[in-house]
Amino acid sequence: MPKGTITVNDEMCKECGLCIEFCAKKCIVPGADYNARGYRAVRLGEKHECSGCAVCAVICPEVAIEVYRE
Repeated sequence: MPKGTITVNDEMCKECGLCIEFCAKKCIVPGADYNARGYRAVRLGEKHECSGCAVCAVICPEVAIEVYRE
């Protein structure tokens, strides 16, 4: 059962992939749509098990991710 969720500011995300690499549960995936700067913002995967640990938000160099815990 997921204990957390994330929101991503699509226009700030630069598709660096750090959040994908450091997510312990591997719930973050590349998005399909491009933002105004030509990057694909990341998304929470469909079948995610986000724990709300916030590592993705801490590691994001653009501060594009917000974590919410249930």
